[in-house]
Amino acid sequence: MCFSFSWHFLLALFTFVLFVSNATFAEMNVIDQCWRWNPNWRSHRLELAKCSVGFAGKMINNIGNGVVHYKVTDPSDDPLNPKPGTLRYGASMIKGKVWITFKRNMKITLHKPLLISSFTAIDGRGVDVHIAGPSCLLVYKATDVIIHGLRIYHCKSQPASLVMGPDGNVVQLGQVDGDAIRLVTARKIWIDHNTLYECEDGLLDVTRGSTNVTVSNNWFRNQDKVMLLGHDDGYVRDKGLKATVVFNHFGPNCNQRMPRVRHGYAHVANNLYQGWKQYAIGGSMDPSIKSEANFFIAPEGNKEVTWRLGNNVDNVLWKFYSVGDAFTNGASFKQTGIRGAKPNYNHEQSFKVANAEKVKALTSSSGVLKCSKTSKC
Repeated sequence: MCFSFSWHFLLALFTFVLFVSNATFAEMNVIDQCWRWNPNWRSHRLELAKCSVGFAGKMINNIGNGVVHYKVTDPSDDPLNPKPGTLRYGASMIKGKVWITFKRNMKITLHKPLLISSFTAIDGRGVDVHIAGPSCLLVYKATDVIIHGLRIYHCKSQPASLVMGPDGNVVQLGQVDGDAIRLVTARKIWIDHNTLYECEDGLLDVTRGSTNVTVSNNWFRNQDKVMLLGHDDGYVRDKGLKATVVFNHFGPNCNQRMPRVRHGYAHVANNLYQGWKQYAIGGSMDPSIKSEANFFIAPEGNKEVTWRLGNNVDNVLWKFYSVGDAFTNGASFKQTGIRGAKPNYNHEQSFKVANAEKVKALTSSSGVLKCSKTSKC
């Protein structure tokens, strides 16, 4: 009898655990379902590169033959003569494919902007990595870059300076604004599961001809200007900009630019907007913006999600519209132009957009994940 009771109890317990596990898996978004279920993720870190969606596509150029596995062991920073073991050495000095991880929890103070080379993945999973200014991350004329699992904050503007650049070449930088992450003439970039806040200028700038960018699973908070897609109104090369903004959590205490788009195209889907002050999504210079199945929680003041600048804000050429969004607390969305701003993803970029009612669950793990080296994330 005792054996029978124990068997039934164990069977019931196994069924319960399986149900809870499946329920948790079902609540994950398509990116997280690709890798977070695996308790042995640490032994298969590079599989992450196959999980990206949106305009960045799969990051398979970051894996395969010839990958250098580099571990950061030293939180110090020398902008011109990086020491082996530091983040700057791994991101700037090593040629070819490099996958950067961190030995332990650390706080890194960057004295000058960190220029990240092509084919570099910075992977902060399993530890707690802080990039605490005053300088932060710059992807300059680089391609195939992954930035994952970092806390980046307190970034400040910097004067012109010399700094070690990609492939170990010294670069003369002009004045740099205080952005957490800035992309300049960059291509195929995936920014995933980072927590960004309290920087002097913005949290993410995608500028000067950058394109094929996916911004996913990040937590943006405590910031005036959050995300800029497009350099300025006169920089027409940004007409080729394509960005996917998906599964992010905006707020609390975000004012504007979630994102602001100039010239190019943005697919903004399945994001959680925890209020705004000036606006949530805006643009100028006739961009195309598809807002799809986001969850907008309006603040007590301004209820309008959108903002437009320019003489042609009612022109049908400006496609800026909402499909399947959820609006709460009185939120409203002014639509412009005729529908047709489809992302037209290829097979490796495509993903299924979830119903807006699921957004809170899908973004519940936005930002840096809490995971140890021996358990699921």
